[in-house]
Amino acid sequence: MDVSSPAFTLILGIVVVIFGFTGFGIYTSFGPPSKQLDDPFDEHDD
Repeated sequence: MDVSSPAFTLILGIVVVIFGFTGFGIYTSFGPPSKQLDDPFDEHDD
């Protein structure tokens, strides 16, 4: 496996971006910023 190939660099970059977005989503959903989220189903009284 040639680590210096452009394809390896591209795939590694894509994987890092995917893990970054996933980590940010989990942090936003369950971390401290989740206290500011509103549940739209709780706002409607049926």
